[in-house]
Amino acid sequence: MSSFQNDSIFWIELEKIKPNPFQPRREFDHQKLNSLADSIRQYGLLQPVTVTRIEKKKEDGGLFAEYELIAGERRLRASKIAGLFQIPAIIRSEEDDDGLKLELAIIENLQREDLNPIDRAKAFEQLIKEFNLRHVDVAKKVGKSRVYVTNTLRLLELPEEMMQAVADGRIREGHTRPILMLRDRPQEQATLFKEVIYKKLSVRDTEAIARRIAYDKVRKKDLAVDPELVDFEERLAESLGTRVQIERKEVGGKVIIDFFTNDDIKKIIDTLQSQVKQDPNETLNNYEENHYVENAPLAEEIVVHEEDQEEELYSLKDFSL
Repeated sequence: MSSFQNDSIFWIELEKIKPNPFQPRREFDHQKLNSLADSIRQYGLLQPVTVTRIEKKKEDGGLFAEYELIAGERRLRASKIAGLFQIPAIIRSEEDDDGLKLELAIIENLQREDLNPIDRAKAFEQLIKEFNLRHVDVAKKVGKSRVYVTNTLRLLELPEEMMQAVADGRIREGHTRPILMLRDRPQEQATLFKEVIYKKLSVRDTEAIARRIAYDKVRKKDLAVDPELVDFEERLAESLGTRVQIERKEVGGKVIIDFFTNDDIKKIIDTLQSQVKQDPNETLNNYEENHYVENAPLAEEIVVHEEDQEEELYSLKDFSL
């Protein structure tokens, strides 16, 4: 095919244009497609799609032309909704390989900046697996850093439910970094994910919780932790409905109770007050029967704090993830 054809715009019937098998986008917003279709009805398709011409033989021995889309999936779909018969297209040489088709489709979508993170990650993975590219090669092709490509690919390590939440926009890409910190603790990872969804946690709050869980993991693994204190933490967490951490010092210690909203604080206070209102003798008996504390120091510090106001709690020496 001549360079003249590569640079020229042709009008092609929509029915002759086949989808791009390497299209990285899997999710299309129907409302946005309809909005684009309305614009196309009013002003026409202002930006041509890019296709490859494929010649095929008829049963009688003759030839006919089909076209395979390289870039412009949204415009093609919206043009069909708008009821167009023909659309403008740039025809690329049929010698262009599949790698170029995928590369062009990815670049076009990235330039529009509305490709969801999961589809972007899957497209990067497809480049790496099918065309034997390294992370740095993909980064050069899409104009991003190698770290960007590597971090994007890590999204595919999430469970399917969490990847779908990212694709749907129910959680932000920033939320996935702390969630991925817990990939070796699937139960706590799932709990944190649900908290992000239902409590509308910020990325900062999510990171703080993940660091706390990671800190507890190292503390309980590497230090001689009193198993009774661990039991106390679990009992308090179950009673108060939130995370609880007990830190023992040489004299006394402190109890750290997580919260995120004023309603959470109110529930914690109500729970504690309900215990205080019990009969003193009954409370004392229950206290002794459950062996909560033996020979407790006179002073114990109880701290209720908000995650983002106590960041020094998460500064871990000689610890990295």
